[in-house]
Amino acid sequence: MAHFYLNELLGTTEPGSRVTLEGSEARHAVSVSRIKVGDSLRIGNGSGLTVTGTVEAAAPAELTLLVESVDVTPAASPAIWLAQALAKGDRDELAVQAATELGVDGVIPWAAQRSIVKWEGAKVRKGHDRWSAIVREASKQSIRPWIPEVGDLATTKILCSLAEQARMLVLDPQADTPLSQLRPDGRDVVLVVGPEGGVSDSELEQLVRSGAEPVSLGSPILRTSTAGPAAIAVLNTALGRW
Repeated sequence: MAHFYLNELLGTTEPGSRVTLEGSEARHAVSVSRIKVGDSLRIGNGSGLTVTGTVEAAAPAELTLLVESVDVTPAASPAIWLAQALAKGDRDELAVQAATELGVDGVIPWAAQRSIVKWEGAKVRKGHDRWSAIVREASKQSIRPWIPEVGDLATTKILCSLAEQARMLVLDPQADTPLSQLRPDGRDVVLVVGPEGGVSDSELEQLVRSGAEPVSLGSPILRTSTAGPAAIAVLNTALGRW
């Protein structure tokens, strides 16, 4: 399998043309992955365009690829978004990483009532940048044509407004409806996952009043780091992605 790197500035190209990697991507390819002239490589722009070709020049400052094939992948529709509650340790980050590898189209950091971790002041930008780096690296690892979007920090009120625009599913161990029984209705899906303490009763009531649907993953109680990815796997099957 060809190595995969990202150049977000990569534009329309065709077989026989040449594209380059520069900066940290080139340094990693040449100095860490030991990419050399003659190796096969893929470069994507994170927005659906991917080119595959042979390396013609390899230096830490710049790598040049002779393009042999070009692929354009349309954005998935309906889209799957993960509204992941902030969680202690790195559990929210683990959820975001796995969700990206499983094909999520966007992630939303959610400041839930029971979130121990708080993004305040400078931490808001720092946290957003951290999640953006996670989805970028996870996209490279899984060779995804599209890098998931990272939304702004959301309150429960903001999630309620999203529930009026998309199909919102709230993971709740006590819900009567199994996620596996849901059928697509054409709308984008926003999957809401609470922190380790779960979604509070008041939050669930607000979301349901706004149109959200409580769903369960069965009897096991999953950690916040695994609940979202597990649910995305189920949704991938329901939406025909797998």
